Amino acid sequence: MHDHRRLGRELDLFDTDPLMGAGLPYWLPDGALVRHTLEEYIREAERRAGYRHVYSPVLGKRELYEISGHWDHYGDDMFPPMELGAEQVLLRPSLCPHHALIYRSRSRSYRELPLRMAELGGMYRSELSGVLGGLTRVRAITLNDAHIFCTLEQAVQEARAALELIGRAYADLGISAFRHRLSLPGEGGKYVADPDLWRRATALLREVLDGSGIPYEAAAGEAAFYGPKIDVQITDPAGREATLSTVQIDFHQPERFDLHYIGADGAKHRPVMVHRSIIGSVERAVAHLIEAHGGAFPPWLSPVQLVVLPVGEEQAGPAHALAERARGLGLRAEVAGPEQGTLAARIRAARLVPYQAVIGGREADAGLVAPRLRDGRRPGPLPEGELLRRIADRVAARGTGLWEAA
Repeated sequence: MHDHRRLGRELDLFDTDPLMGAGLPYWLPDGALVRHTLEEYIREAERRAGYRHVYSPVLGKRELYEISGHWDHYGDDMFPPMELGAEQVLLRPSLCPHHALIYRSRSRSYRELPLRMAELGGMYRSELSGVLGGLTRVRAITLNDAHIFCTLEQAVQEARAALELIGRAYADLGISAFRHRLSLPGEGGKYVADPDLWRRATALLREVLDGSGIPYEAAAGEAAFYGPKIDVQITDPAGREATLSTVQIDFHQPERFDLHYIGADGAKHRPVMVHRSIIGSVERAVAHLIEAHGGAFPPWLSPVQLVVLPVGEEQAGPAHALAERARGLGLRAEVAGPEQGTLAARIRAARLVPYQAVIGGREADAGLVAPRLRDGRRPGPLPEGELLRRIADRVAARGTGLWEAA
């Protein structure tokens, strides 16, 4: 059974230090590379889907979160205010209030809608030390967040498109949803007291799920304080369930921030705010990927995609030349030479690398390499250019496949 906390440290992906504090892991070079690749994938997927990216501050005045409702309904999970003269500022617990302010910074027309605003942004949760662990529960979070400002008539299609985007990402990442949950409010004062808001938003989300043909279960007490949501649930190797991705329909914050757009009739209208996250927090996503793949990431996400193995010192030159050529194609390639041990030992050490290229005397003389795939297959000697082309094609195609027939 794979535990991302153990594997992450064994593979030099991340670690922690008591002086930084609990729930505040740091990323080592290979882990940072996985994270960066994942973030760039998400940005590109969002760009292709019509999202525009923004940056917003991780701090906000207390008044901002009073307007959004976080101060009243989510205050126990926020870090205490910091005094700056006569003002109080807080580390944000969410990105949505900032995006609402960006939306209302300009006059908006119905012709601009849907307006899809995305950000990979930091947020902070005052988690108790007893619940923190590895990358799954942390205090400093990088959230793959987006907010779609749209008309009521556009809301269902936008939420459905977000679900489709989540499904495509899961396929490329080689992970599966355990179940889909329609998260509804429970009892108590945690939730916004507006029955009509909950009824309307819930009806729309049911329409999204029913229209997508996705089986789901309703669960009371799991909603956000301002509205219901669709949660895409995953499980870890121990069977523990967690939320990775979400889609929400929100009538509350557009009202609180007095958001509007000018309709075709020349009058002001209130937009709907669709919240969605393809992979949730980057930290939790990487933790799940480590456990789901046992550290053997899909080729496009692997920290090292190709390791070149010269049999002897005589092949060191051709090996370094091949690695340099691979890097020129955008591949992440390294050389593991004889100084690192026997060929068998080097092959074992690189067992999680998707592709190994062995260069012996005969291969070097003929300009060939003997590829070995992570799953044990050996396709047979290939010209260097052919091998690099195949690897580059697989990486560009994403997904989990290692090799395609010629």
